[in-house]
Amino acid sequence: MRLPLLLLLLWNSLVLAEVSAIIDPDLKRVLERYAPAAEAVLEKRFHHAGVEYPPQRVQFIALKDRRIVELWVFSDTQWKHIHDYPVLAASGVSGPKLREGDRQVPEGFYRIEALNPNSAFHLSMKLDYPNTFDWANASVEGRMQPGSNIFIHGSTWSAGCLAMGNRGIEELFVLAARIGMEQAGVLIASWDFRQHSVAAKQDSAPWVGELYRYLAARLEQFPLAAKVVPCNSECDRLAAVH
Repeated sequence: MRLPLLLLLLWNSLVLAEVSAIIDPDLKRVLERYAPAAEAVLEKRFHHAGVEYPPQRVQFIALKDRRIVELWVFSDTQWKHIHDYPVLAASGVSGPKLREGDRQVPEGFYRIEALNPNSAFHLSMKLDYPNTFDWANASVEGRMQPGSNIFIHGSTWSAGCLAMGNRGIEELFVLAARIGMEQAGVLIASWDFRQHSVAAKQDSAPWVGELYRYLAARLEQFPLAAKVVPCNSECDRLAAVH
């Protein structure tokens, strides 16, 4: 009985190795192509903010109303702001994603679960939507298909995702690959709760207000007063050169 088990384990290991052989060269190829230029700009942005590169942890804060993704890094026991990346396209309106095909960008706390070097949108980072919180609320409300395949990606078009343009996604993608995608958190909110009161739409489910209170509490760790003057023209010139 042991031999079949050993053969099965060997087969599984060979399959995993084959999958790695397929994926890793593509990721390596993409990083070899884009990392030198992207990291030159990232290093300039970090130097401008007075933070050492590369960081250990990062937090992406996507704000629907302002159409930006803020980049914060954890350094010297606190979160420090590095840069705001413009969101070039994002469909939907304020409010969380509820079902497949509603074209809504999710709202909540997410992790990056995959880096796709072969994306149709240049490069992309897959979020773990729907997460446990999303599934729990969908189950209570009888929503069996809350949606899937939510990405932060390049290009200038999107349906339910965040399109950052190609230069923007190159920086974010390379950064996530450099530090490890498990070290990157993603917070997505309808509004900047550091500036606006926490209030869900009147017809929203109770859990939406609860989510917004959690998001507002989390955003307190990233004070607006701590945001740096962006390295725009100088860093943009560097990006253009590369």
